[in-house]
Amino acid sequence: MNTDINQALAIIKRGADELLIEQELIEKLKSGKPLRIKAGFDPTAPDLHLGHTVLLNKLRQFQALGHQVLFLIGDFTGMIGDPTGKSATRPPLTKEQVADNAQSYASQVFKILDQDKTEIVFNSTWLNELGAAGMLKLAASHTVARMLERDDFSKRFKGNQPIAIHEFLYPLLQGYDSVALKADVELGGTDQKFNLLMGRELQKQAGMSQQCVLTMPLLEGLDGVNKMSKSLGNYIGIAEAPEIIFAKIMSVSDTLMWRYIDLLSFESLETIAGWKAQIADGENPRNIKVRFAQEIVARFHSQADAEKALQDFQTRAKGGIPEEVPEVSLAIEGDTIGVAQMLKMAGLVESTSEAIRAIQQGGVKLDSEKVEDKHLQITKHTTVIAQVGKRKFAKIVLH
Repeated sequence: MNTDINQALAIIKRGADELLIEQELIEKLKSGKPLRIKAGFDPTAPDLHLGHTVLLNKLRQFQALGHQVLFLIGDFTGMIGDPTGKSATRPPLTKEQVADNAQSYASQVFKILDQDKTEIVFNSTWLNELGAAGMLKLAASHTVARMLERDDFSKRFKGNQPIAIHEFLYPLLQGYDSVALKADVELGGTDQKFNLLMGRELQKQAGMSQQCVLTMPLLEGLDGVNKMSKSLGNYIGIAEAPEIIFAKIMSVSDTLMWRYIDLLSFESLETIAGWKAQIADGENPRNIKVRFAQEIVARFHSQADAEKALQDFQTRAKGGIPEEVPEVSLAIEGDTIGVAQMLKMAGLVESTSEAIRAIQQGGVKLDSEKVEDKHLQITKHTTVIAQVGKRKFAKIVLH
């Protein structure tokens, strides 16, 4: 195997969980032809977060090696709902929801991917044409027993939890996507392994060259326990404001920091090894975290934004008020408003009960003074700088 292929393989395998089958990928690389690299996204949660970028970064690396990315938006399968990891049947999306979410994906992925080497495809293009006869033929290709080998289906079946018939079709349709696209490699999270291998099987049945499968680890969220997810609130969105991204990364534990760096940083393995050596020699992990936070902010915004986000974080860490605070004008009924209601109306909390909890925990300040009375009333025609926690500020004008 020549040096170029060795180097390409090292890049492809960096951070990956599993490569199936490695020798097959080597043979594909030896052909010298640009490979067709497929990754599918169901447009159910269009706001991309750092968990999504683990996969997107790997696609970017394939592009840098000269290969073509097939960014598959599952507008057809999105109306079924991917059952992977779910303990209950997911409600299907409407066509309107799918269309809106797909557009949002398309506008965000090019923050990472090379647009010239990316083909955005929608699986309704071929799945709509499959028809009832084609669907029945596809369903006949696998048994119920084989489907129940899948961990989440098996658990639901043993737990007497319902599995809808259409959910069995999902892995088959995802596999058929690989047939339709003639994929050479498919990427997915470790929880997608069953579906990814289904693509290999259906390509084999179709007499095609089988795709290789590359699984990527699932990134833990800010809680360090659950997979990063917007629904769990433990996410860092790539479209969030620079100072929010920066502050969220700085809130990650010193242990979890290395997981994030290993999966998300574009720094060389040698550089990262150097960072770990510095920590072993006694350097404060916070300094490494700052470098990593700036790298991520600069990637999705700019280097200037990264510098400003650091200054903003340092100001907040000292208990100060940032230079730029969003202004919110609130029209209130009566002469006063309760502090909890004001914070909710200003968008600093989701509910008054959340505001009350924050006050009880000492996390609310007005004009840098801690609020201790949850029943505090604020007078009309007052302007205050409100702070909830370490990151949320607003200049509130009451009228």
